[in-house]
Amino acid sequence: MPTRNHFRKTYLVTGGAGFIGSHLCDRLIAAGHGVLCVDNYLTGSRDNIAHLLDHPHFEAMRHDVTFPLFVEVDGIYNLACPASPIHYQRDPVQTTKTSVHGAINMLGLAKRLNVPILQASTSEVYGDPEVHPQTEDYWGHVNPIGTRACYDEGKRCAETLFFDYHREHNLEIKVARIFNTYGPRMHPNDGRVVSNFIVQALKGENITLYGDGEQTRSFCYVDDLVDGLHRLMETRTEVTGPINLGNPGEFTMRELAQQVIAETGAGVEMIHRPLPSDDPRQRQPDISQALETLNWTPNITLAEGLKPTVGYFRDLIEQGLA
Repeated sequence: MPTRNHFRKTYLVTGGAGFIGSHLCDRLIAAGHGVLCVDNYLTGSRDNIAHLLDHPHFEAMRHDVTFPLFVEVDGIYNLACPASPIHYQRDPVQTTKTSVHGAINMLGLAKRLNVPILQASTSEVYGDPEVHPQTEDYWGHVNPIGTRACYDEGKRCAETLFFDYHREHNLEIKVARIFNTYGPRMHPNDGRVVSNFIVQALKGENITLYGDGEQTRSFCYVDDLVDGLHRLMETRTEVTGPINLGNPGEFTMRELAQQVIAETGAGVEMIHRPLPSDDPRQRQPDISQALETLNWTPNITLAEGLKPTVGYFRDLIEQGLA
């Protein structure tokens, strides 16, 4: 395990071989910290962290957070959980266990070590929102028995656990509500809209729009998101969140498809399919708290972020990996 010393902090990153987790590991290593990356590789990949495996301050451990973990670290980023509908609906019971049992185990570790812990929560706690844009004081509009509930309610319960540990045990917690994030290392078959559109376009397939294509999302490039997570962890003890992290630029699915077609240069069209159950019509973060508390705002536009993302998927397809 990376050596703990007075000068260098070692952080545990659960889900560290995943899309966002691997970029967070990069950021922490670049900042001079040690990283213990924990992942069961259900949706994460060793390919995402292969470039870090020989680094003296990085270690990878195969472990499922639904089981206790006993290590020595200076802080915990809890990102472990399948985050796309295709993956989290494949085994919904395990998804809920990952959010709830995983939170209990990581909170227990943080309590034992007396170290700060950050929970990667999600904009899905807002459900299909009746308030727009979404502010952190909005309690949400979630179907607790729907097909998305394993993820939505699992993350809501994790937030509950974090704040109860904070109130009952005075544990230092940070809760980030992450909105749609994209960039290199996304899984090509995760069912998320950005990866879906790019892969379809690069393969010369027509882009699938669900419903009328007028539902909206806000897309944050992964480098901006990771910067927000790092800033939140570094805040003073009394800052707990929840804090929205996302890009407030709002796009319809049709507008996203048009930008993907333009960036890929693909000669494809858009086709329509029925809207999935409980799919939110609108999703846009109010990031006033992030700006005030973290001095954070995203800098990378959708057009700028699509360039390296498309390049990443083009390379995968050329290698026969997507």
